[in-house]
Amino acid sequence: MSIVTRTPYGSWPTPITSEQVVAASVRLSGARVDGDSVYWAEGRPGEGGRTQLVRRDPDGTVTDLLPEGFDARTGVHEYGGAAWWVRGGVVWFANWADQRLYRLEPGGAPVPITPEPAQPRADRYADGFLAGDQLLVIRERHEGASATEVRNEIVRLPADRGSGEPEVLVSGPDFVSSPRLSADGKRLVWIQWNHPSMPWDDTVLMGRNLETGDEANIAGGPGESVTEPRWQPDGSLYFLSDRTGWWNLYRWRSGQDIEPLVVLDAEIGVPAWQIGSARYAVLPGGRIVFARWSKGYDGLAVREPDGEYTELDLPFSAIASVAPYGVGSVLVVAGTPTEEPGVHVVSVDGDLETLCAPRELGIDDGYLSVPEAISFPSVDGDGQPRRSHALYYPPANPDHGGPEGERPPLLVVIHGGPTAAAVPVLSLSVQYWTSRGFGVVDVNYGGSTGFGRAYREQLNGAWGIVDVADCLAAARFLATTGRVDPQRLAIRGGSAGGYTVLAALAREDTPFSAGADHFGVADLEALAADTHKFESRYLDRLIGPYPAARDVYVERSPIHRVEEFHTPLIVLQGAEDAIVPPNQSEAIVEALRARRVPVAYLLFPGEQHGFRRAENIRRALDAELSFYAQVFGFETDVEPITVENLSR
Repeated sequence: MSIVTRTPYGSWPTPITSEQVVAASVRLSGARVDGDSVYWAEGRPGEGGRTQLVRRDPDGTVTDLLPEGFDARTGVHEYGGAAWWVRGGVVWFANWADQRLYRLEPGGAPVPITPEPAQPRADRYADGFLAGDQLLVIRERHEGASATEVRNEIVRLPADRGSGEPEVLVSGPDFVSSPRLSADGKRLVWIQWNHPSMPWDDTVLMGRNLETGDEANIAGGPGESVTEPRWQPDGSLYFLSDRTGWWNLYRWRSGQDIEPLVVLDAEIGVPAWQIGSARYAVLPGGRIVFARWSKGYDGLAVREPDGEYTELDLPFSAIASVAPYGVGSVLVVAGTPTEEPGVHVVSVDGDLETLCAPRELGIDDGYLSVPEAISFPSVDGDGQPRRSHALYYPPANPDHGGPEGERPPLLVVIHGGPTAAAVPVLSLSVQYWTSRGFGVVDVNYGGSTGFGRAYREQLNGAWGIVDVADCLAAARFLATTGRVDPQRLAIRGGSAGGYTVLAALAREDTPFSAGADHFGVADLEALAADTHKFESRYLDRLIGPYPAARDVYVERSPIHRVEEFHTPLIVLQGAEDAIVPPNQSEAIVEALRARRVPVAYLLFPGEQHGFRRAENIRRALDAELSFYAQVFGFETDVEPITVENLSR
């Protein structure tokens, strides 16, 4: 039995260093089956953040497929996703450097199959579907610098070689996704939507008879989000829809009414920030295995052909993809609160086999904080009472505890999106803090996914109000219940979460005494005028149409409320961020400098929206720790940073 040493919170020695965080931050995604082999993608910070494709053969041999210099990542919607496909051992992928499509045969070198665009990276591809010797794929064509000069289309091209300009099949809607051809090759379906909607707001599932040219709206429309259409061998079409308020599973047959297959108060679907989600698999014989998000946790369930559901008894709390695997199993990328995501095979009986194990951390379990799902009182945009949700991670260290009578500092974490969610899967970037003596609360504020459409829509017209109210409520709830120190509350977030951080600090009654803004929005007007096509009208719903609602944009922009800003802030920004450009961070930093508010600013060359390079991930984490140590007054062994205007 170890002896617990009383050490100031925040300064506890821990093996979970920034180096360990980077080593553990390989991102697994998109597992799928081809013949007897399994493929998946790995985002590798240690290789400059590139995405490598990996094949595992039946004998257990694991092979990296892409040669040096290639990166299977697409810039469609800027967030990417669905950047590669495989059939018969041949891989097709979008390459990050030039955004062209490449074909890679076993033992060969990647060969481009799309023409070189007029301007570098002007044609981007994603979400391909292989149909015979043809490839159907989204093409996003950039014809100028403005978001209005971007066209999203579905095109068709030969799958085996380059042949000049692809054939355009669908053009006109602002956005298209999920081109899928029926098994007989006669019917094409796709999903489309128009500004100002986002894909989780209003989408339409369209169908076209390729013999007659007739088109029809199969499902979707105002107030309904449809996603993940998949043809079945019998000619039926499965898809997810939130028509009942939750993303559930439905079946459509030509000439018949849409039939519900799985109806639960749980989310099978996820918001399409990235293209290519895979949350259900239909197995031979009619069984359906699906992931379902409920009360802050993910899980797997099976629908039998007779309509009965069975919840599988598995340790998983977060599931990234589900794909068919043989007759009675699925392939999943999934993790638990104490294990990072791995690639696993799960049978319909709940048997589990691991194909790509989570990395062996070599860390005592006593250093791992397990989250607790909490709910707490908050208010809506009109000040009316409501409940909000979060995951709370208490400090955890087997050898150290805080001084008698003291309580730990708290980091309130605000996820991005804002239509995303706090995910209860092991993340060493969280444990980096908890093992040092911080409490961490990851807030599923109103607007988050996983609690139904009505909860998601609480942010409509109320961004900067409901999210801020919930992060304030989470901090005060944990402070008043005695779990954390009310004098040492910090808030951190990236992207949309960075905006919430700034909005929560730009107010006289803020309870926070430190904040960390990772590439967040300071000026809503500037964002409306200068961002990429996918989100260029997103604020219409979250704030109001611009310029008609300009007064609201100004009122809710932290840059216009710096006179209320007194809290020390660290700002971290990628120099090549096209989603939230660096001018957003630079504006708030300059304004705080002018007012002599304590501020630190780190700009990372070569980084886009979110840090991918190992050295930058390490530097950002350690810099933030140094910042809190200086503000809260504890010792740390990381490289110090300069905090301007901070009284020592």
